[in-house]
Amino acid sequence: MPEFDLLIIGGGPGGYVAAIRAAQRGLHVAVVEKERPGGVCLNWGCIPTKAMLRSAEVFETLSAAADFGVQADNVRFDFAAVRRRKDGIVGKLTGGVAGLLRANGVTVIEGHARFTGPTTVEVFEPGPSPVFTDGPRYAAAPTGTPTRTVTATDVIVATGSVPAALPVPGADLPGVITSDGAFGLTEVPRRLLVIGGSAVGVEWAGLFAAFGAEVTVVEMQDLLVPAEDTEIGAALGRSFTERGITVLTGCTVTGIDRTGDALEVDVNGATTRKIAADIVLVGVGRRPNTADLDLKYAGLDTDARGFIPVDDRLRTTVENVYAIGDVTGKALLAHVASHQGLTAADVIAGHDAHIDYTVIPAATFTHPEIASVGLTEDAARAGGHEVVIAKFPFAALGRAEALGETQGFCKIVAGARYREVLGVHIIGPSASDLMAEGALAISLEATLDELADTIHAHPTLGEIGMEAALTGLGLPIHIAPRSR
Repeated sequence: MPEFDLLIIGGGPGGYVAAIRAAQRGLHVAVVEKERPGGVCLNWGCIPTKAMLRSAEVFETLSAAADFGVQADNVRFDFAAVRRRKDGIVGKLTGGVAGLLRANGVTVIEGHARFTGPTTVEVFEPGPSPVFTDGPRYAAAPTGTPTRTVTATDVIVATGSVPAALPVPGADLPGVITSDGAFGLTEVPRRLLVIGGSAVGVEWAGLFAAFGAEVTVVEMQDLLVPAEDTEIGAALGRSFTERGITVLTGCTVTGIDRTGDALEVDVNGATTRKIAADIVLVGVGRRPNTADLDLKYAGLDTDARGFIPVDDRLRTTVENVYAIGDVTGKALLAHVASHQGLTAADVIAGHDAHIDYTVIPAATFTHPEIASVGLTEDAARAGGHEVVIAKFPFAALGRAEALGETQGFCKIVAGARYREVLGVHIIGPSASDLMAEGALAISLEATLDELADTIHAHPTLGEIGMEAALTGLGLPIHIAPRSR
């Protein structure tokens, strides 16, 4: 007889949420985790970067305090203290997750899991502590005698992802790091070159630029954050340039060499150039963390990119084996992993549940922030939609002016016939928080008319959705109408 009803491999934002929901549904649940609970999000991603970005934001605000009538002389930062604050926040939240698992009666097994059958794993002692300096964060899986064998009626694979390697000469040199390695830096680099202008790359670029680093971002696409609406990418590029960050789009890195104490990066674009840097941060994507799981013994196949295919109920091709989170390749976002975890746990517990990926909000914590949900303008047009574009600038909001945060805009993509909201894209203050209204609007099939008719509190940043909708309807109040 199986030891557990459900075994979850990985205690990240997908795994621990699935464990809690399954326990709430009355299942006897175990989680195998080789590090601290919380996964990449709590330990090496979402939370620690946002903690450090908040320190950078406070530093920039204090540096400009005179603009608010506040005298703050000799403003400086202590990078070691920034890191300690980050570590304290991470420790508090991971400890909180561990407490929630205990409170829900979930058994946590520390170690590295390897399949020996579809619903059976061997657990080995965890390997060495994570490596934060040069090279990969994850050491090779431990060898030797397993500490125990665990069986379950159902299994969920929730092992997440790791940073992808850069396939160019010199990518393994000292001083070339991933986002994980950036947490090991004990001082702000004088010159930082970031390879990759998507969410991870631009967040680190903005953070270190705020602390005084000379930053260059290299992105192979024509705009930064290429997954976002093109107007958002263009606006972020302008903002970065205004802040003194060098932005090289339409460029690729073809090699990295070490010359004395510096790294020399070969960048090819319209012209070829060599750029000197003290640290090179590689942020070119992520790959599934399935190495050393022995998926073959579970009978699990992967796609061409190494991800585990699943259906809308998170079932794999093997009966009683499910997968959630980054290993599925659906959308490498913590909140998607959590929602997948809830869905999988409900399905396993006998409830009729499935996941819909059509409304997935995303946020990038640059300064100004970026958030989006639904279709971009280009994607809507390519999908055959006739669209109307509704835009409103933060500079015309009283609350934004009072905050001194007037960069950016809200852009709503709506259907031309029924004015239904197809996509919302924001760059500006608190964009990540404001996007909840956009996600709800698409989920409820709201229209521009309904957004415009909803009374929004004043003065707030949240008014921007209403004001954009009014503009899209041709009835703007707080900006001049377009010339006819």
